Formats: sequence, structure tokens, C-alpha cells
Amino acid sequence: MLKASVDGRRKCAFCLLFAAFLLVAAVPSARALQMEQGGGVVQPTSPLPVTQPQINSSTYRGSVTTEKPVSGVLPLSLDDAIARGLKHNLGLILTSQSGLSARGQQLAQLQALLPAVDANLKAAVQQTDLQAQGLRISGFPTVIGPYGYTDIRASLKWSLLNLSALQNYLAAKHDFEGTKLSLADARDLVVLTVGNAYLSCIADKSRIETEQAQVDTAKVSLDQAVQSHKAGTSPLLDELRARVDYQAQQQALITAQNAYDKDRISLARAIGLSLEQKFSLTTEAPYAPLDHLDADAAVKEALALRSDLKAMRERVSAAEHARKAATDERLPVIGFSGDYGDIGVNPANSHGTGNAAATLDVPLFEEGKLRGDAKQAQAQLDQARARLSDLTGQISADVRDSILDIEAAQKQVEVSHSNVELAREALTESQERFKAGVADNLAVSQALSSLAQANNQYVNSLYEHNLAKLSLARALGVAGNDYKTYVGGK
Repeated sequence: MLKASVDGRRKCAFCLLFAAFLLVAAVPSARALQMEQGGGVVQPTSPLPVTQPQINSSTYRGSVTTEKPVSGVLPLSLDDAIARGLKHNLGLILTSQSGLSARGQQLAQLQALLPAVDANLKAAVQQTDLQAQGLRISGFPTVIGPYGYTDIRASLKWSLLNLSALQNYLAAKHDFEGTKLSLADARDLVVLTVGNAYLSCIADKSRIETEQAQVDTAKVSLDQAVQSHKAGTSPLLDELRARVDYQAQQQALITAQNAYDKDRISLARAIGLSLEQKFSLTTEAPYAPLDHLDADAAVKEALALRSDLKAMRERVSAAEHARKAATDERLPVIGFSGDYGDIGVNPANSHGTGNAAATLDVPLFEEGKLRGDAKQAQAQLDQARARLSDLTGQISADVRDSILDIEAAQKQVEVSHSNVELAREALTESQERFKAGVADNLAVSQALSSLAQANNQYVNSLYEHNLAKLSLARALGVAGNDYKTYVGGK
């Protein structure tokens, strides 16, 4: 009997030494695999991270295309384009998915505070060799079995007091609220992106019309120069100069048409239209002044309405709770576990058994992890506070910049419109003088160039004025619901 016990202890000691050897050999391999996956750096365990959607501005120029092209030409107004953008724009879709991810993280953190109940059904058959276990008893069978049993059992685990898990749940809750507010801000960005693309197409269309008018005017001047040269009243130089002007205007028309076609593609990409779909723009953006803008009052309004600022405040709160969670890792955790089930040879011949246990877990030798988690959480909190401060200043700058752009563009519209009228009058005067033979067509060429420049400045100033008003609506945080008030003028 004593010899069997000694043999059993030797076998157990050998098994422990072998398991320790395997563990030591496995640790370097695991670290090497972790370094390979992490770029050569072993990532430490960190506290609950604060979710922030990694979505840049270029994302809002893409979309998810689900609709097939229809026959004919699709009429597309600004309202239709924005409605399609709010449905298909990639940036808004990704932000929405980030909200679902944050919701899932919140539920996962909530589960750490709730009881976990598991059910288990076990049916086992076993045969034991006593000699292999070191037991050699005279008159006793060397092999026992086969014998079996069934066990139907339910187990319960519950952290009754875990302050760190509670703070992590509160952090996830604020993070989810932040993503919901980010979704509202994403709607403003979609309106700004789609509105800008639509206004660009309108401006391109106006440039094409003005360039076509310039081509027609240059053709009239060319015909006059050709007739005058044939009649001998003007030199060949006048005809060559008129022909160069005519071809230059043709090149400008080709460039404007190409820009229009490319901007139409950009608009279709932003709103989820198939690139094979033909569409026509039905909304015009007339000039509508937006006067009596108070920058200080507008900044206060923006600070009260901007959804991204509210979302950043929620993320600061989430980071504060994550910091508390890291601190509370030092505190004891009180838990309860238990199970109850029915065990026996078979369900007809069984008996109920169960156990219950209360636990108190206190971290004693985890100072490196605890300090590391606290420093990481503090760094995330400091970063979130810095971003909040920067965003507050950026919102003020966005509002003031938009108001300055509106005022400047409004003056440019007035001046450029006057320049167009003056350049058109100068062109008419120079054409009449050349037709009468009292001057060469150098003045006509210069007047054509001045008129083309004045028209481009007028179209650009109209576009910049409407875009500045749309940017002000986004800066105030109302673009998603009230863009018409600003694009159409008050």
C-alpha cells in the first residue's frame, strides 16, 4: 500500500514537471506570434477604449449604389439629390454601423454586471485501470467498469459588486450616446457634400452657357474680320487674331464641358446614382443676399446646436468613466457562484445535488498592470478633453469664416455683375467700331477676353456665395434640417 502511494506521487511529480516544460516552451512561441501580428510590439492589456468612428471627409464622396438605372432622363432637384444622399451616402452608412458597434459594446459591458446562467447535460461512460493508477490490491479487480452516469445541471455566476465593470458599462453607455449624436452630425456633412456637388454642377452649367455665348460672339467677330479682309478694308492680321480668339473660346468651352461631366459623376457617386443613369438638374441657385448676420450670436447658436460637439462631450464623459474603471481595478470584487442539478446512474435513478459559494477577489501583485491601465485611461481622457477644446474653437472659427465668406462673396457678386454689363457694352462698342472700319479688331479681342473673365468671375462668385451660405448652415449644425433657409436666402 505504501509502495503504491509512493509510485503515484512520483507519477504526479513527473506530470507536473512535463507540463511546466511545455508551458515554458510555449511562452516564447506565443510572444513571437503576438509580436509578428502586432508589428514587433507586444500590446499590453488596456482599459475599455473609447470608440471613435474613423471616417474622413473623402468617405462622404462615396455611396452604396443599390438602384438600377431607369430608362430616359431622370429629373434631379437639389432636394431629391440630398434625399438620395441621406439614403445612400457611404459616410452616413458607416457612421450608422459605428453606432451599432457601440451599442453592441454597451450590451457586452452590461452583461458583466448581470448574472450568467448556463445549462449542462452530461452523459458519461468510463472504465478505469487501477494498476495504471498505481493501485494493486489483492483480491480487488484490476479493471473497474465500464460504468456510467448522467448529470443535468444549471450553474449561476454573478458579480455582486464590481465597480470597475460598472464604470466600463457607463463608459460604453456614453460612447453609444456619442455615436448617435455623430449620426446627426453626419447628416449635416452629407447635406454639405451633396449640396456642394450639386452647386458645382450648376456653376459648370452656367459656365458652359457663358462659354457658348462667347464662342458665338467670337464667331461673329471672325466673320466680320474675314469679310473685311476680303473687302480689303483690314489686314490679314485682324483675321488671324479673330480666328485665334474664336479657337481659344472653343477650347474654353471644351474645358467647361469636361468639368461639368466630371462633376456630374462626383454628384452621382455622392448620392448613390448609377453612373449609367442619365439625369438633368432641375434646380437653379439664384442670388439671394443673406444680411444682418451677427457672428457672436451665430457662434452661441452653433455651440448649442452642433451635434459633433455634443458627441465629443459624451466621449469625454466616456473617457472619464474609463479612467475610473482603471482606478477601480484595485478594489475587491464580490461574486457568487452556484449550481444545482440531478446526477445518477440514469435519470430514473438519480438525486439532486448542488453547491453555492461566495467569493472575494482582491488583486495583490498586479501593480504593473494596474498602473499601466490607469496611465492609458488617463492619456485617453486627456486626448478627449484636448479634442473637445479644439472642436469648440474650430466651431467658432467655422461660423466666423462662413460669415466672412458670405459677406465677401456677396460683394463679389455685385461687382462682377457690374463688370459683366460693362464688358458686354465694351464688346458691342468695339465690334461696331471695327465694322465701321474706324479701328482694327484688337479692341474686339481684348473686349472678348474681358467679357470671358467677367463672366467667369460672376459665375464663381455666385457659386462661392451659395456654398458659403450652405457652409454656414453646416457650421451652425442645422444643415440637415434647415438648409433651404440658407441656400435659398432669408
